[in-house]
Amino acid sequence: MAANAIDQTRRMLSLVTYLRERPGARVGDVARAFGITEDELISDLDVLPMCGTSFRGGDLLDIDTDGERIWWHNPDDVAEPLRLAADEATALLVAARAVATLPGLRASDRDALLRATAKLEAAAGEAAGASSRLSVTFESEGGVFAEVDRAISEGRRLWLRYYSPARDELTEREVDPIRLFAVGHTYMEAWCRLSEARRTFRLDRVAEIRLLDERSEPPAIEPRDLSEGLVQPAAEDPEVVVVVAPGGRWVAEYYPHDSAEELPDGGLRIALRTPDPASLRRLALRLGRDGRIVSPQDLADSAQQAAREALAAYDGQE
Repeated sequence: MAANAIDQTRRMLSLVTYLRERPGARVGDVARAFGITEDELISDLDVLPMCGTSFRGGDLLDIDTDGERIWWHNPDDVAEPLRLAADEATALLVAARAVATLPGLRASDRDALLRATAKLEAAAGEAAGASSRLSVTFESEGGVFAEVDRAISEGRRLWLRYYSPARDELTEREVDPIRLFAVGHTYMEAWCRLSEARRTFRLDRVAEIRLLDERSEPPAIEPRDLSEGLVQPAAEDPEVVVVVAPGGRWVAEYYPHDSAEELPDGGLRIALRTPDPASLRRLALRLGRDGRIVSPQDLADSAQQAAREALAAYDGQE
């Protein structure tokens, strides 16, 4: 499996060349050639048909598979010389310059990107001048990604201040990073020295990160199978349903869930599974007027009772 998103991008670019030279290649053979699982390869193949030589959707890669072999139906069409409109060239140049500034990018990759950007600038003409007046900056997650990527490459431990939405608190911990992956958001899988267990950390919840001198020594554990998604609740885990107003839509952003149904008032009806439903009482207290637990009934009742007790304690203060 690719260690980071940059490696995955490099792999997919190589995959295009590989498949062009091998019509009808077998799925198993291609997966072994790239050192990935067949499920990972199929995931890549699901993305490639959304790529092509035009930002407007034309000349996309017509690649599909029957589960045994991989077929590319339009390699000659896509191989024609690339012609970019002015707005496409501008967008591509701005994106290339922004990526080149990312911390943690390998020097060889950065040099290759800068050389390609220079060639594109020469070919774009006036559009290159327009793009030079635009810039893109990355949010702090980019810096966190770079530090995690570096820690994995150098085999070093990390110190984190991490926000836990379940407990609504910041915790400090040392972790031995295992890998980076993306499932909707970008995550780090690591061995947590605080809990002495494998944990998954969402990068946009990392408040502070520091690379340590200690060697990273996670135990030999099998990477989680993410082919069915990050959240894979057990069948016996009880379902909890939460209804939130527009001001509580953040719940769907921070809590893994099975479904989030839009409501007429702009709110959501969110269904999620958890082995410990009582842990969601804190969520009900945080929501206040912006949401409530509606099922199971005993959890809804206990959350309301906790809210009443909290109000009574508050009213008793001078």
